Amino acid sequence: MGTGLYTDLYELTMAQSYLEHGRTGHAVFSLYSRTLPAERNFLVSCGLEILIRQIELFRFGSDDLDYLSGLNTFSDTFLDWLRSYRFTGTLSAVPEGTVVFQKEPLIQLEGELPEVQVLETLVVNSIQFQTMIASKAARIMGVAGDKTVIDFGFRRAHMADAGIHAARASYIAGFSGTSNLEAGKRFGIPVVGTMAHSYVMVFPREEDAFRAFASTFPEKTLFLIDTFDTLACTKKVVALAKAGIPVIGVRIDSGDIGSLATAVRKILDENGLQSVKIFISSGIDEYAIAGLLGAGVPIDSFGVGTKFITSSDAPFLDMIYKLVEYDGRPIFKTSPGKETFPFKRQIVRHYSGDRMVCDEVVRMESPDTIPGLVTEVMRDGTCVRPMPSLDQIKTRLARDIAALPPHFRSLNKAEYPVTVRS
Repeated sequence: MGTGLYTDLYELTMAQSYLEHGRTGHAVFSLYSRTLPAERNFLVSCGLEILIRQIELFRFGSDDLDYLSGLNTFSDTFLDWLRSYRFTGTLSAVPEGTVVFQKEPLIQLEGELPEVQVLETLVVNSIQFQTMIASKAARIMGVAGDKTVIDFGFRRAHMADAGIHAARASYIAGFSGTSNLEAGKRFGIPVVGTMAHSYVMVFPREEDAFRAFASTFPEKTLFLIDTFDTLACTKKVVALAKAGIPVIGVRIDSGDIGSLATAVRKILDENGLQSVKIFISSGIDEYAIAGLLGAGVPIDSFGVGTKFITSSDAPFLDMIYKLVEYDGRPIFKTSPGKETFPFKRQIVRHYSGDRMVCDEVVRMESPDTIPGLVTEVMRDGTCVRPMPSLDQIKTRLARDIAALPPHFRSLNKAEYPVTVRS
């Protein structure tokens, strides 16, 4: 199925008018965030491979053209142009898993003006969301340290596609796995999960539920202990462990997490079950994790859902797709508060030792003359370099995070210096 209608009406009305009036010169569009949210010190570029696949599928099928014809807006000549539409231009991008900041172009598309104009909505939609989620996930990992974090967010995502791509973005940022099977299948992400409260409640007693689950999945015996009385259930888990039932961990999903986890750990340790892990879920995000770990609460793993998958503290990025060059001349806006800068750009990153110091956004005369973060990924509408694996992207991001000055990895606001050169 093509993605030709993954666009807004005004992209097509502009394209038709461009064609009618001979505005088909070489154009360059640039995607970047004007500013960062107050709750973010950096962003994580994410979604490039997904975008490339979507652009390769960007076609207008017969049903699409019938629908557009029925709007009584477009000419037959323009509909014929859409019928044969293929992206034949160039895409330059910052690699996925790169730490980026305000005013730094993540994606730059160039080609005939109508051809690159119609892709605006798709580009913003794909890159903005996945970058937003990867950035949120990176903040969570920044405070979780060596603790395991799992994506539990699919059921609260804004439709299925968002949940699947969020699982990919979170894995890039350092999560260990996801609860969602489609994301696991599609991207090779480890999948995690055991039981819900409904499972516990259909058995006469909690210990009956745990015995049954252990007999079915003896390698996955992480028990949900907060259905009724968390501490009383912990003692039941101890009894099962002493009776030979394998127990790898317990999960707490409600109540005063800090005090319950502390008390559960004490009961387990007093009974020689130091190897049993404590897994926490229920409204967890970086702020909750920082508070719990800062207070010394003994937690081994976290499941993050609603607040992660919706990026609740910063649910959008101020990301724009702007024309920066047309027929070799600079294009820019001077609207107050919405100024833009012209020309295709390279990002040059400066270091002191192994620490990032500042970035410059400079005019790109040639990709080979100025080394930087931006590389050509598509030429003549074809991908010209192999896409890295998720683990390679994950490694790149870990390296970039390690190069950040330490205060940029905290939850306190910090402003990284970015200079746009004329």
